[in-house]
Amino acid sequence: MDVTDAQPQGCTNFRLRQLLRSVARLYDAELAKAGLKGSQFSLLSHVLQLGPIAPTALAERMGMDASTLSRNLRPLIDKGWVLQGPGANARSRSITITPEGRALHAEARRHWKRAQLALNDRLGNARVAELHRLIDGAQQLLQDAP
Repeated sequence: MDVTDAQPQGCTNFRLRQLLRSVARLYDAELAKAGLKGSQFSLLSHVLQLGPIAPTALAERMGMDASTLSRNLRPLIDKGWVLQGPGANARSRSITITPEGRALHAEARRHWKRAQLALNDRLGNARVAELHRLIDGAQQLLQDAP
């Protein structure tokens, strides 16, 4: 049977969530050594790369809604790793990373790299590259959908 003739079996959403949980466990176990969850490391990485940035722009870049971003930012703000201050005008806000956040990110990045290499080792580089290609293609198709 040709791959193009294959019919999906089971719920795609459930299968993707299972995969995500498996991958997240691997990354979270390594990032916990730096005191972070994977979602917190991702958020710190985006603020480091994009900041200072308005919360709405950050949420958009990360593909999440504003309330989820706000909920995820709160612990980082409370620990002093990011700051939320005034933005370009009186009605806007700006998110920036603090020196403590930069230092934590540098430490966590080493753990992230270990997790990335462990995943590559378990799945194989070719399979991970193919997974990235499939994810990117699916994302593009889903984002372009009405």
